Amino acid sequence: MSFSLSLFFLILQPLFTSSSSMDDAFSMCWKYQRPNIQKEGDLVLGLFFQLYYATQESSMNWWLWKKYQHVLVFYFTIKEINMDPYLLPNLTLGFQLYNVYSSEHKTLRDTLRWLSGGDVFLPNYVCKSKYSPVAAITGTSPTFSAEIGALLQLYRTPQVTYGPFDPMLSDKEQFPSLYQMALDDSTLINAMVSLLLHFGWTWVAIFISDDLKGEQFLQALNVEMVKKDICVALTERLPALKKADRTSVFSALSRLSIPPANVHILYGEAESLIIVDLMASFVLPIGKVWIMADKWDITVLEMHQILHSFHGSFSFSQHKREIPGFQNFLKSVTPSQYPDDFFFSKYWTSHFNCSPTGSSCGKIGECGPNTSLETVAEYNDIMMLSDSSYFLYNGVYAVAHVLHEVLVERIAEGSPEDAEQPRPPPWQLHPCLKKLQFTNSAGQLISLHKKGNHGATYDIQNAVNFPAGLGLLVKVGEFASGSPLHQGLVINEEIIEWPIGFTQTPHSVCSQSCGPGFRRIPQEGRPVCCFTCVLCPEGHISNKTDAEQCTQCPLHEFPNTERSRCLPKVVAFLAYEEPLGTALACAALGFTALTAGVLGIFVKHRDSAIVKANNRALSYILLISLTFCFFCSLLFIGHPNMATCILQQITFGVGFTVAVSTVLAKTVTVVLAFKATGPGRRMRQLLVSGAPNFIIPICSLIQVMLCAIWLGTSPPFIDTDAHSEHGHIFIVCNKGSVTAFYCVLGYLGSLALGSFTMAFLARNLPDTFNEAKFLTFSTLLFCSVWVTFLPVYHSSKGKAMVAVEVFSILASSAGLLGCIFAPKCYVILIRPEKNSLKGQWTVAKSKLLGSQQLRAAVVLRALLDHDEIMVGIEKLRHKHVFAKCSHQDGGDSLSAHFAQAQDIWQQGDAIVPTQTTPASCSSPEQLSLKAALSMYGGA
Repeated sequence: MSFSLSLFFLILQPLFTSSSSMDDAFSMCWKYQRPNIQKEGDLVLGLFFQLYYATQESSMNWWLWKKYQHVLVFYFTIKEINMDPYLLPNLTLGFQLYNVYSSEHKTLRDTLRWLSGGDVFLPNYVCKSKYSPVAAITGTSPTFSAEIGALLQLYRTPQVTYGPFDPMLSDKEQFPSLYQMALDDSTLINAMVSLLLHFGWTWVAIFISDDLKGEQFLQALNVEMVKKDICVALTERLPALKKADRTSVFSALSRLSIPPANVHILYGEAESLIIVDLMASFVLPIGKVWIMADKWDITVLEMHQILHSFHGSFSFSQHKREIPGFQNFLKSVTPSQYPDDFFFSKYWTSHFNCSPTGSSCGKIGECGPNTSLETVAEYNDIMMLSDSSYFLYNGVYAVAHVLHEVLVERIAEGSPEDAEQPRPPPWQLHPCLKKLQFTNSAGQLISLHKKGNHGATYDIQNAVNFPAGLGLLVKVGEFASGSPLHQGLVINEEIIEWPIGFTQTPHSVCSQSCGPGFRRIPQEGRPVCCFTCVLCPEGHISNKTDAEQCTQCPLHEFPNTERSRCLPKVVAFLAYEEPLGTALACAALGFTALTAGVLGIFVKHRDSAIVKANNRALSYILLISLTFCFFCSLLFIGHPNMATCILQQITFGVGFTVAVSTVLAKTVTVVLAFKATGPGRRMRQLLVSGAPNFIIPICSLIQVMLCAIWLGTSPPFIDTDAHSEHGHIFIVCNKGSVTAFYCVLGYLGSLALGSFTMAFLARNLPDTFNEAKFLTFSTLLFCSVWVTFLPVYHSSKGKAMVAVEVFSILASSAGLLGCIFAPKCYVILIRPEKNSLKGQWTVAKSKLLGSQQLRAAVVLRALLDHDEIMVGIEKLRHKHVFAKCSHQDGGDSLSAHFAQAQDIWQQGDAIVPTQTTPASCSSPEQLSLKAALSMYGGA
């Protein structure tokens, strides 16, 4: 960058000495020119404007030709007022024009020269007898206005400023004689912020003048930007270059840095903005959007390089109307009409490269007859009325209207003294200026007593740099400060020219925007505009850009995949129509039909040996309860309602309790029969009395009581599950009391565990007609299903939870059905020869005759009636199976045992298993009823 700056100053060297070769010709006659431009008149106005900056050697070095429009507007206004026969009749306005220097000494010297009316200033004296200064019109610099304001106050001379509004100058205690034509531009900040928000620019750099007004603007801007979450990437203060020497320029440029933002806000006075001109060639990057107030045009349009950097930028100016006749005046005015105006001749010569008619500073070339300010398109910017020129026009007319009112009042009073002195002194204008209100020729109401500008309207202009170097401001929108922030801005984006490098609206953000479905998290230690985008959590959405928080969807809705909006959830349940529901329903109906078929087989073969041997009544109860268990699974399928929710759990709990208690009764019966080995034993009494059959009603009654307590305290009810599956609301049956549900399930599990334990103890009994092993397998399968059910049930959601419960009901019921009744159905239907006493006897006989020892194992079958028992006994005696025993112990002992068996058989469907025991006749007491009938039941 240092190399670029060095090269920059080498190229810029001629600008600090002489602007062009034409300056040499003018420098020779510069000393012969008067220090001011003047025109005689009855009432004299003083116009102070700044057309150039001088170096320390007092040679011209930097011309601000755009400001010369102020002089031309002043000429036009004075001419228009003097031609008005009603405004100031019989009086003419004269003027004196002074250039404002950077030196305070020269500024005060020219002010005193205007007050005294002579070339040599004399304080408190008027050098001309008919010289009457009435008001000073001061320029765009508030610093200059403040400097001469104190001096003019001593003379009580009105001071009207046409520059931008400055809060400091509105202090009437410090500047009681000063009046600002510009309206309060405090709403300019709202206009700029509104433009930033419109284009989504939240990362901006700020360039302000290093003075009090710049600091006030910065503070107010920061307040509004913080409210709208707009961040400042960089703040640069531009020093005021009152003397444009190389040292001060280099020092200022070395401190500036290039901000990373694409949007820059520029606000400052002319002295500060000159450095922006100097930055344009080598420091300012292209492709940046500048937003600035209208006063930027006093310097921007002076150099072609800054036009290149500021191409596509925006300027805010207070809304103004065209002055009637001013454009025609500009087209026709020539330096020959104002021969005393040396500046006009220089402007003409510099821009048209020819000497105007009557020039006193040599000849460069004759200008054509059609030469005018509009002939060269490159410099048509002077044809565009600026804000300051419009305020100058209104300021001169304000003084004229006040003079008119004062003269009318004096004439109305008819004082002889006033008649002799028609020129009012300056201090008499103040009362009228404070309450002045008039309508200018453009039709706009002008008032000096307004305290605010709450209804101001700003024109938004787009700076366009054409290839030929012509810079124009094209109006692309406007902002009305009286409207809400977003409604007051009207802009036409189609006609906007963007900076070089952008084909569409530029972006200026610290972090890219978070789209819908994301929320932003601030980055620690950085401005709020710098953030990280995070996806909204499950069940939440964000439907706008840069959302700070995500919104949770209602329970009946769910987020879409982008999490940008909520969609209505699909109401779902385990329906019969879907494949899973259909499969489970078919399985339930199939098993129900199968159970009913088994029950039919047992009823049909109720008098067969195997049916009676397995306790016919308990088998019927077990098959009926299994039918209800299969059928109750259908209550879990389909749309739940209050009735099905209650019946689901009650039917399930009671039905399975009956089934499991029946299995328990069967198991207890087997064990008791095995233990009832002799007459008079207590086990035999329990077996004979049918005590195992009371297990079913007792166990079922306890379960019914638990269910009644459940229904009385917290019964099941219809509920919705909106969290189990994305996008679905499941209609489910809420258990009501989870504790009661697990009490029912736990009680059922304890019954199953008891049945399994009893069956496991009797698993090694002879198995021809014995079902101890089958009961063991069935209860083991039942317990395994429901132990597995618990973790799977809790890990499932929605339809899967209901399906797991239905599957567990079907699996456990099918296990009981298959393990207990499948072998019996096989014997009944496939091997009927095993389903009789004779068949069993033949097998037993063949085993016993070939044996060296007598093996005893008896199984009493419920099928065998009293006659069959006696026949069996006679067969045993005739075959001399127990001959040895009869010889040692006699037949009466064996008969006693058979009498005991007869008592047991008479109780009905009883089963008395026994283990195989060697028949040792040496111990007659060991030959029990089971040993005597071992051959009958089979080993």
